[in-house]
Amino acid sequence: MRRPRPVLPLRPRALRPLALAGAAALLLAGCGGDGGGSGGSGTATGGSGTAAGGATPGATAAAADCAPGALDTLEGGTLTLGTSQPAYEPWMVGDDPANGQGYESAVAYAVAEELGYAREDVAWVRVPFDAAVQPGPKPFDAALNQFSITPERQRAVDFSSPYYDVRQAVVTLEGSPAAGADSLAELRGVRLGAQVGTTSLRAVEEAVSPESAPAVFTSNDDAKLALANGQVDAIVVDLPTAFYLTAAELDGGVILGQLPQLDEDPEQFGMVLDLGSPLTGCVSAAVDALREDGTLAELQQQWLADVAGAPELS
Repeated sequence: MRRPRPVLPLRPRALRPLALAGAAALLLAGCGGDGGGSGGSGTATGGSGTAAGGATPGATAAAADCAPGALDTLEGGTLTLGTSQPAYEPWMVGDDPANGQGYESAVAYAVAEELGYAREDVAWVRVPFDAAVQPGPKPFDAALNQFSITPERQRAVDFSSPYYDVRQAVVTLEGSPAAGADSLAELRGVRLGAQVGTTSLRAVEEAVSPESAPAVFTSNDDAKLALANGQVDAIVVDLPTAFYLTAAELDGGVILGQLPQLDEDPEQFGMVLDLGSPLTGCVSAAVDALREDGTLAELQQQWLADVAGAPELS
């Protein structure tokens, strides 16, 4: 049960929430159909039902609902955010989401600021990836963990407006049977693996269509260890994670390339909230405001500029 909400005092930096209130008002005036967006240009959506590649439909917010202190959070006066453990770079640095370093940690604190929460008003909980996108009550108000927005997941949880466009990539080791593969056909005969319940696993199954069932792991960390131990020949992860693994985690790690985009719309990451959360519209408005004022682009440049490209496999 949610606790009564205290009225938070306005802080000197309350100008940002006022800007958010304006963004929410624009959403009310301008949305109403299908929508979504692409990385740097998505918009929150209105309407009902589910939609691919965008925020949860119907998740608009009245300006007053997004005012500081008005949010119906799990704990009054605190914005509780979730992520998994370990949390990988470049998304989180040092497996410490509270340090504000790494793209998703930086986005999280920027969203909190838009919503009127000071840094000390943000708390973190650790939640396994698969548990976060399952139906049922959540121990967080919102979570970031490279959650791709999919119609299937939108039946179980809400998503904010997207904060990043992403592609999936194949990682192997020098000397592996997969090393040197430069086409999807050459990957079909090797042992592939990916984290359970992820779009990485879907990419293996649908883009590669391997001859044998892919190995499934509870986390990317387990997939990485399986690759290092020779249990699989290659793994699929999102592209920024692939760059980090090959640069810092895997001796002799190699990115073979990006997998083809599976859907017409790009794969996008969004913040996950409880299904029907009263916060979804406000969080989406915050993400949209950060996109419109250039903050998301600046944070991507700061944390993801070195992980932007790899050859596409076909």
